[in-house]
Amino acid sequence: MRELTPTDPVRVGGYRLLRRLGEGGMGVVYLASGPGGGLVALKLIRAEYAEESGFRRRFRREAELAASLTGRWTAPVIAADPSAPEPWLATAYVPAPSLAEVLASRGILPPGAVRVLGARLAGALADVHAAGLVHRDVKPANILLALDGPRLIDFGIARATGAAPLTTTGVIVGSPGYLSPEQARAGGIGPASDVFSLGCVLAHASGGRRPFGEGTPAGVLYRTVHEEPDLDGVPEQLLGLLRACLDKDPRSRPDARWVRERLEGGSDPGAGGEWPPPGLPRLVAERSARALDVRLPEPTRVDGAPACGGPAGSDGSSAAARSARGNGGPTRRRLLTGVLAPAGAAVLTGLLLTRDRPRAGGPLPRHVIGLHADLSGPTAGEGRAQENGARVAVDEHNTRPDRSFDLTLLVRDDGGDGAGAAEVAGRFAADGSVAAVIGPTSDEAAEAAVPVYDEARLPVVAVSVATTAVSSRDHDTFFRLRFDDGGHGRGVIAYLTRVEPCSRVAVIEDGAASNAIRGITGSLLHAPPSGGSVTVHPVRADVGDFTAVVADALAEEPEAVVLAADSPERAARCARALHEADFSGPRVTTEPVMGSPGFSTGAGEAAEGWVFTTSFVDPTAHPGAEGFATAYRERFHAVGIPPRAAEAYDALRFLARGLEGPETAAEDLRHVLRRRLWSGTHEGVTRTIAFHREHRSLLPGSGHFFHVMENSRPRYGGPLPVATN
Repeated sequence: MRELTPTDPVRVGGYRLLRRLGEGGMGVVYLASGPGGGLVALKLIRAEYAEESGFRRRFRREAELAASLTGRWTAPVIAADPSAPEPWLATAYVPAPSLAEVLASRGILPPGAVRVLGARLAGALADVHAAGLVHRDVKPANILLALDGPRLIDFGIARATGAAPLTTTGVIVGSPGYLSPEQARAGGIGPASDVFSLGCVLAHASGGRRPFGEGTPAGVLYRTVHEEPDLDGVPEQLLGLLRACLDKDPRSRPDARWVRERLEGGSDPGAGGEWPPPGLPRLVAERSARALDVRLPEPTRVDGAPACGGPAGSDGSSAAARSARGNGGPTRRRLLTGVLAPAGAAVLTGLLLTRDRPRAGGPLPRHVIGLHADLSGPTAGEGRAQENGARVAVDEHNTRPDRSFDLTLLVRDDGGDGAGAAEVAGRFAADGSVAAVIGPTSDEAAEAAVPVYDEARLPVVAVSVATTAVSSRDHDTFFRLRFDDGGHGRGVIAYLTRVEPCSRVAVIEDGAASNAIRGITGSLLHAPPSGGSVTVHPVRADVGDFTAVVADALAEEPEAVVLAADSPERAARCARALHEADFSGPRVTTEPVMGSPGFSTGAGEAAEGWVFTTSFVDPTAHPGAEGFATAYRERFHAVGIPPRAAEAYDALRFLARGLEGPETAAEDLRHVLRRRLWSGTHEGVTRTIAFHREHRSLLPGSGHFFHVMENSRPRYGGPLPVATN
């Protein structure tokens, strides 16, 4: 549990919020007290989801279906309001630790406890599926271990079988490591997807590891789709059942009832199938004590207005709330009848969301920032990282007590291709409420989308676009917060002048590389590192063996070798040739080579020690980014932080700074913001953001970094001191 933040609501419907229980992609979960004094877990959906077309209709239907669940192993839905400004749903509060907490603190469960866990969860899923729902996010964090058995919770992204999902088409919904192959492909899903997720949970609980490993979401998703599960450590008596649940083909998986029957009918000598697992009673007692010790926060309303419709009483409550208390509190049936009634019905009185602002002057203005990203295509990992980084910045901004406006992040997925990017850009451009956009993710998407944004005069800030096909000189609404591919030369010169000074440098220029990457050669000839000499050794695009060109380069007795290339596979061949020639001096190449496992896999031990000039930081090791790294880990329960997350955080804060100042009419906002961005300077956590007004380009001097390959993994080396003249 965590304390409420200054911008958390005091009440939602008839419930007083007490503490934060957790936070996910779609909203925040609170511990709340009802009019009758009972505790509930109340999930408040983020406003940006409610703005999506058809959301409220689907949420209403799915809340009604979830309310129909009466199984013992699910937390019952008590109330919901799909019509509220921020829709919400309340379930019974279960004072118990999650399976994720237990696995993290105590390791695997005994085989007998896993069997009970699986049987009861399978029974819960059978009830869910019989009601026409698919849960879609079965994972240890959504499983509470109560003394009498587990509870499956959080139906916030559940959907009716065969119905359109709550989120944008093509977006991967669920938690990597526990979602099914069909979810990883952002395709259609059904009850079999939940069975696959259950198999992942039971494999983790019994074997101590996720069956598709750890690491970046993109890597986990790839293994989920293409590789067999790692079931080492899983008890032999569970292997057959788990392999059936984890079949790649959903048509070959058993249904939840079959899983329940197999687990209930099996035998497990020595374990006895007992519940609760050892140590659980103490954890439940601690959690119960914490819930009972929660004190009501002091009310923050200062204007005397009633919290809900109707006149306020002496305690600040509405007449509807006082009436409910006088009748002993609303029953579950009464609440559901009220909040799930058709929109416009009078029974919503007393159940509307109230949000106390940080000042008494009324609601703050709200600015909408678009996030244009690839969330389901070839660069989905980068797109999701950018979304997450931007969300951290929005959360931080909206909790500042001195802010003059609130921010909303509106996210749209382009699938990573040009056609999708142009369509997303058109939607953002036509939406007059959108002040600016962060994105797109890929070069192909940028080439299709930037002209659309420019025509609408909508500022667009890109953190991962490297193509030279679009530039701010041609499109003055385009703000690139990284150097393009032609800028790698500056980083190479800085590294070989300031970090590992070398005065004799050989450049191996790969004819298969882009013109921009091959431009490194010209940069080094124009400004040789350490004021020394540079020799150039080209290799044709149709030559796959680098032995001859390496021999030619080493004949010049260089202190360092620079590879002007963007192909990880071809770079690996060059690395092997240098390794076989016993060259151990500095070897430097570019970010595109590092961005794929093809280099380290193809080069093997020859990859060790290679240096890559990069445009992004590792915020866990970058000076000044510690606060962001902590906030990101807390927000997303992450260990590592993927590339571009911190850069997207800086991009949103850069836009927020541009939005500060005298209030501007909506029709002039984009123009004013664009002018402020070109002339302003923002000290970000990753770099200083400032632009050359005449050349319409990012000022040099920051934004160049390097990584070093160590033990087959790139390690962040730090910023490069690039000369500004």
